[in-house]
Order: sequence, then structure tokens, then C-alpha cells
Amino acid sequence: MQRLPGKLLDFRGEARPARSFTVELIMYNRLDRAHRAIAVISGVITLVSCAVLLVWDARPSLFPARAHDVLGAFPLAMIAVAYLIYQTAHRPPVREFLKAIMLAVAFLFWAANQLWPDLRQATLFNDIAIALFVLDVFLVIIGWPPSSPDESFAETYSETDR
Repeated sequence: MQRLPGKLLDFRGEARPARSFTVELIMYNRLDRAHRAIAVISGVITLVSCAVLLVWDARPSLFPARAHDVLGAFPLAMIAVAYLIYQTAHRPPVREFLKAIMLAVAFLFWAANQLWPDLRQATLFNDIAIALFVLDVFLVIIGWPPSSPDESFAETYSETDR
């Protein structure tokens, strides 16, 4: 960042007063932390809902009839939302964000299949989810988008790999 007397050039090359830029940066950091916290809280709620789902598996008599439909759909829909919140907090490039949306949509179709298993379109929802999950993994395998590391497979790059 270049400095002019009492001003800073922002990423667009526009001169702005240093004080207003600092205030905006602090506000951005607070918003970014809050945004990330919402993603984490959503993730924790999702994990708790998975625990409730597993309790249903162990003791279904504790739950009302058809509870599994909601208990199975809720964590899938919640993780889709949490992942999109996480992605918006990290501000990935457009292609990576589109890929994240595709993955979230796959989870939402899977959730729809769980929530409405007797619906005529349930099989279609499931098949769309399968196709999107397969496409997502295939895109990781071929390295698309190119700027995206294989983080989804818990791989990391060392300095020599970059």
C-alpha cells in the first residue's frame, strides 16, 4: 500500500484519508470475525444435530414417528448453509465460490431427499445430489479451479510444491 501525505491508496488505487481507511479496516476485521463465528456456530449446531440423529438410530422409540426425516435432513441443510457462510467470510475467487455453491446445492438436494422420501421426485433429488458430489470430487481430481488447493482432501502444499 502506498502512502501519500495523510492518505493511503486502496486496492483500487484511489487515495483515501488514512484514518477512514483504518476505521474501515477495523470494521472489516470485526465483520469478518463475526462472519466466521456465525459459520462456526452453524457448524456446531450441525454437529449437535448429527448427535441427535445418531441417538435416533440407537433409540428410535424416544422420538415421534417420521422424526428421522427431519433429523436426517436438518444436518445436511445446515452444513450447506454453514459452508456458504464460511466461504463468504473467506471471499474466495469466483470459480471457487461457484464450486462451493454447487457443493451446497448437492447437500440441499440430499436433504430434500431425506425430508420427503415419499415424494415422487425424491429419487431425482437423490440422483442430482449424487451427480453434484461426483462432479465436485472430479473437479478436485483434475485441479479445477486451478487456484484451489486440494484442501477438501486434507492435503496441503509445502513451500516446494508451490
